[in-house]
Amino acid sequence: MSHLQVHAPHKLWIKPELKEKDVCGVSLCDVTDQTSPDLLLSVCNEEQKTSVKLLDCEMELKTEIKEEPTERGDVIYSDLMKVKEESSEPNEMEEKTHHLITGEESEQTFSPKNSRIATDTESPTCTQRGKIFTRKSKLNAHMRIHTGEKPYSCDQCGKNFVSKRSLQDHMRIHTGENPYSCDQCEKSFIRKGTLKDHMRVHTGEKPYSCDQCEKSFVSKRSFQAHMRIHTGEKPYSCDQCGKSFIRKGTLKDHMRVHTGEKLYSCDQCGKSFIWKYMLKDHMRVHTGEKPYSCDQCGKNFVSKPRFQYHMIIHTGEKPYSCDQCGKSFVSKPSFQDHMRIHTGEKPYTCDQCGKNFVSKRRFQDHMRVHTGEKPYSCDQCGKSYITKRILTAHMRVHTGEKYYTCDQCGKNFVSKVNFQNHMRIHTGEKPYRCSHCGKSFIRKDHLNLHMRVHTGEKPYSCDQCGKSFTCNLNLKRHMRVHTGGCSGLEPVPSLEHLL
Repeated sequence: MSHLQVHAPHKLWIKPELKEKDVCGVSLCDVTDQTSPDLLLSVCNEEQKTSVKLLDCEMELKTEIKEEPTERGDVIYSDLMKVKEESSEPNEMEEKTHHLITGEESEQTFSPKNSRIATDTESPTCTQRGKIFTRKSKLNAHMRIHTGEKPYSCDQCGKNFVSKRSLQDHMRIHTGENPYSCDQCEKSFIRKGTLKDHMRVHTGEKPYSCDQCEKSFVSKRSFQAHMRIHTGEKPYSCDQCGKSFIRKGTLKDHMRVHTGEKLYSCDQCGKSFIWKYMLKDHMRVHTGEKPYSCDQCGKNFVSKPRFQYHMIIHTGEKPYSCDQCGKSFVSKPSFQDHMRIHTGEKPYTCDQCGKNFVSKRRFQDHMRVHTGEKPYSCDQCGKSYITKRILTAHMRVHTGEKYYTCDQCGKNFVSKVNFQNHMRIHTGEKPYRCSHCGKSFIRKDHLNLHMRVHTGEKPYSCDQCGKSFTCNLNLKRHMRVHTGGCSGLEPVPSLEHLL
């Protein structure tokens, strides 16, 4: 007669709280290694078939079933398999019993309830951009970018923020707290993310690459700003002049042009600047550092813009052309200043004499007339000048260099201004006209001298007799009366034709 052998090499582990309690009408303490399969089957048939699964799969009863070719064994084995198949869908009692014995949650099959749970645990996603977030709170903060809502306000400067974290970061600007420090260069930062980006400066890592020009970037923000160069997008606009910018920081710097605010001051000479890079460049004037060197002529420069401007001299490139007179320029600012000659616009006004100027540089040079400042000195003779351009022209007196040659008479000139004035002798051009009598002049200083005839101004006085003169040359000629003649002195040219 065939029989079914059940081998249980390990004792059955039962949770302490279930000891001495009946499951399916049989005390768990009665289940031993000798318990027959018949008994197990009958117990399960009486109460619930799922107990077979309970004992077979989840109570960790490690049994080895050996089947001998007998009719009884076949019946029992097939019945057991049938019971297993029928109990494949877990019921409530099975799940509870499983949890009590093993302390684990049973594996759930698909149900509407489970489907709802799975949906609730999906990653929070922005409905407008499709951006995925790890937390719902982060999604909520992000959505305020689209709605424009800024519920967190700074009580010191009134600035509003999208998230609480952004406000906390901002508050460190007022407190001066920089809690995130670099362990390599001791630089400190307000935000952890900024420190993370900074660390890549030391590691050389640039994880953000442009797929259009293959340029790489340390931070995501720099990469995003760079991409706008390719797309042409300038999302930050000035509400006063309408100018648009790629970066928010550039707009903030630009706004200081309108407000006149100069945040960055030199601690050596007190000069203030709108932009930080301008202060950095200026500090090299004091240190004498010139890090930008031309590999063609060996000239060194304080700032990168000046170096780039200089390099165009070697290439001869003048990318900015005037469509009215055809003149070309090396830099955009020079081109913009030139265009004002055609439009007549003079946006820079002296508040002391009311004089107007086309360019900021000329305005700054003029202001030194009132202050008496002459910052550019000759290191050979000690003479000082208002502008660098005049000093450069003066230096040619010492070197004997004459850049400008007249192609009509062969005369050479030290300065461009003198060369241009000379060329008008050949062309007959007299661009400077007196508004009182209509007389015209080749040079502007000749017109200024002539205007004193109408105003009666005589700014040059003799300190011996008190006599006054309209020009310095006439005073020099007069001084010879007191010195006793003209012996050994150069003749002073007459300027009476200008009066």
